[in-house]
Amino acid sequence: MISHPSRHCTVELQALPSRIGQVRRIVSAQLRYWHLDPLIDRAALGVTELLTNVHRHAQPDKVCTVEIELLLDRLTVSVHDHDPRLPEVRDVEPSATSGRGLAMVAAVSESWGVRPDGESGKVVWFTLPTAPAPVAAPARLPRRTAEKPAHRFVEVEVDGHRAGHAPARSTVAG
Repeated sequence: MISHPSRHCTVELQALPSRIGQVRRIVSAQLRYWHLDPLIDRAALGVTELLTNVHRHAQPDKVCTVEIELLLDRLTVSVHDHDPRLPEVRDVEPSATSGRGLAMVAAVSESWGVRPDGESGKVVWFTLPTAPAPVAAPARLPRRTAEKPAHRFVEVEVDGHRAGHAPARSTVAG
């Protein structure tokens, strides 16, 4: 597949906590460059959760590749690691301090999934739509049409004479 270089970004890393923060900043910067600012928070959260899973669970190593790709109206974020075991969405106790990562990815994304990558591991991915959902336009009031323009001020005649402009007056107590 040939991809436009400005629409594809790949980062290889070892999924350590300090590197996860760096990749989150790289993803955010790339989305700003592509003018996809509204997607930054969801993409950064999703990639953080996927990299945290690599850090916590991947065997034999923590080496992985993050790929973000913009095709038409979809942003796809994927993480490839060397562990062939597929992740599972688990039910967790309300008091649990971990185990909700994939559920969060599912909540912030349009779609997500995992696919084996032969003997070399797996790819976990999620997509975000780049176009906002259509919003119904607010109803507009009909424009007022008149044969002659409406006047804001009315000229007043006092004792048969047109009232002139009187100077402004103010009283200052002091």
